[in-house]
Amino acid sequence: MLRAAMVGFFAVLIAMPVAAQAPAQAAQEITLDEAVRRSLDVQPAMVQARGDQRNAGASMRTAFGSFLPTLTTGASAARSNVGRIDVTTGQPVPPDYSYTGTLNASLELFDGFRRFANLKAANATGDAAAAGIVNQRFQVTLATKQTFYAAIANEELVRVAQSQLDRAKQQLQISIDKLHAGSATRSDSLRSTVDYGNARIALLQAQANLATAQANLGRQIGVDALVRAVPDTTLPAVPDTAGIRNMALGAAPAVAQAQAQASAARAQVWSVRSQYWPSLTVSYSNNRQGTASPSFPLFGNYPETFSWRFGLSWTLFNGFIREANQTSASVNRDLAEARAADTRRQVNALVTQQLAALSTAVEQINIARDNLAAATEDLRVQNERYRVGAATILDLLTSQAALTQAQVNVVQTRFNYLIARAQVEAVVGRTL
Repeated sequence: MLRAAMVGFFAVLIAMPVAAQAPAQAAQEITLDEAVRRSLDVQPAMVQARGDQRNAGASMRTAFGSFLPTLTTGASAARSNVGRIDVTTGQPVPPDYSYTGTLNASLELFDGFRRFANLKAANATGDAAAAGIVNQRFQVTLATKQTFYAAIANEELVRVAQSQLDRAKQQLQISIDKLHAGSATRSDSLRSTVDYGNARIALLQAQANLATAQANLGRQIGVDALVRAVPDTTLPAVPDTAGIRNMALGAAPAVAQAQAQASAARAQVWSVRSQYWPSLTVSYSNNRQGTASPSFPLFGNYPETFSWRFGLSWTLFNGFIREANQTSASVNRDLAEARAADTRRQVNALVTQQLAALSTAVEQINIARDNLAAATEDLRVQNERYRVGAATILDLLTSQAALTQAQVNVVQTRFNYLIARAQVEAVVGRTL
């Protein structure tokens, strides 16, 4: 009677649904190329990088415009309720409108070479912004690929968990049948029950991880919903790593950006030094005024009053403010040069690290495939041995766990390879 009760309990357990799940939210599908394109449009880091480039362009125009004269013009009309006396006739004149037109121009002839230094600094800042665009593009691409591949990996892990559950369910059924036939112990069925329960938990966790990964992918590309990553049918080929180190040190976006920033800091030092030189300016002013209706746009019917002015200004002492500015600019230059040198060393270290990770991932893929084939065959043998009573339940459960781990390793090694490849691309700033 106890054996019959146990058999009935296990039969009910197998018949139970795996999980009471809510209706699945339909996830839109997206390819890797489309995900990268959309993320480059919506990610704040890319928006910021493009804004920095626009600001740098505006600064370059401003630096160039400082070599051009400053022009201002104006016009006014005035009327008072107080009359005036005509100086010619001596007769009172009733209140009337008076009109004024002005034109002013000024140009700085010499500024201690400040404008040249500012123009050089603006050009270097523009180069840094352009390199920052490239660097940020590959960083966003890397983040998108990581999120995309994580969604694919978690989807594959759901299938692995489902396979694990199917094997555990099959094994539990075999244990029930053997218990019913009297050729297995109660302990075998209980261990199979525990293994089946653990498989159900693993599947639920894998499904939760998949939903999280798809939600993260949706956020990355600017979609407020789950997004399913459409996997490529083939694994990307192993890139030729010869010359990648020299390529990275010579053209890595991070290195180019840091070097351009150092160049801008050096130019700022020369800009600050211009404070020790005199400033020479020239200006011109033209004024026309009358009461008759003006002739636009030059007020040519009015008498003209103009003046030229040449000015020289030289600050001899200002309480060591110039010296403080010079020190601050020199400190910024030294820091920028140190950062540029450190960035170069960092890129060199990252290239070494990522190339090692890439070659390791390639070998791990081959090993994981071999292990999967061996674990699959081992489980087949243990299943047959257990059926005929030549193996224990522990042998069978160990083989099942080894196969599950081998399947997980295959997924993980593929994920590691794809991420390592994307990280190398992000470092060198080009698609391999």
